[in-house]
Amino acid sequence: MVLLLESDPYHGLSDGEAAQRLERFGPNTLAVVTRASLLARILRQFHHPLIYVLLVAGTITAGLKEFVDAAVIFGVVVINAIVGFIQESKAEAALQGLRSMVHTHAKVVREGHEHTMPSEELVPGDLVLLAAGDKVPADLRLVRQTGLSVNESALTGESTPVHKDEVALPEGTPVADRRNIAYSGTLVTAGHGAGIVVATGAETELGEIHRLVGAAEVVATPLTAKLAWFSKFLTIAILGLAALTFGVGLLRRQDAVETFTAAIALAVGAIPEVCPPP
Repeated sequence: MVLLLESDPYHGLSDGEAAQRLERFGPNTLAVVTRASLLARILRQFHHPLIYVLLVAGTITAGLKEFVDAAVIFGVVVINAIVGFIQESKAEAALQGLRSMVHTHAKVVREGHEHTMPSEELVPGDLVLLAAGDKVPADLRLVRQTGLSVNESALTGESTPVHKDEVALPEGTPVADRRNIAYSGTLVTAGHGAGIVVATGAETELGEIHRLVGAAEVVATPLTAKLAWFSKFLTIAILGLAALTFGVGLLRRQDAVETFTAAIALAVGAIPEVCPPP
């Protein structure tokens, strides 16, 4: 690995080589996910066929001067929007939390001299020194260590510190079993060591998690596809049932306003408490 990255396990890279690699690979940061405006995020909570039904029903009910019923309907819509907005905000906070895990400083050896620099300036091939209490600034292939243990809970969910070594492992070894790798965003709990940077930014394991989390909202699974179909089917069924109720009432020569109000009440009552995804 050291030969592949053209680095030195004791003297590190030269300043010139590090500058060239920084230009080539870019800074050691995770990409900023484009965030929608506050207004767009709020309006997105109302983009659902069943919500449209509630909004129309609430508007018509208010037009019939049934203000209490209209207030209840609009209240349900607002509460649903608030819950959706909070859940979306938590997802964005999780992304921001992942990004903050790589914003730190690192002890780096270049041209045989130790420097402390922002982790954003690390490049593949850099020699990084680790000690207890340090946050690992990039994915490192360990070249030496003494009693080094790392808490990888941020990556694997396992709270027990992992004892590291520099022994070579077969290709294809699972992430959780790579004892010779210290991963970006993990925490050194004991010992000390040194490692060569093998991946930075989005190329790290933490960067892969960040990418997956950022793409989670656009991933369509068979279940979500079926729920979307069911949502549209349910909307059509509710509107059809309400129209049928209103039509039957007119055929029986019942009061049009009362019949219409009953049809709206039926439509609102048929909408599930938690709307399926659109």
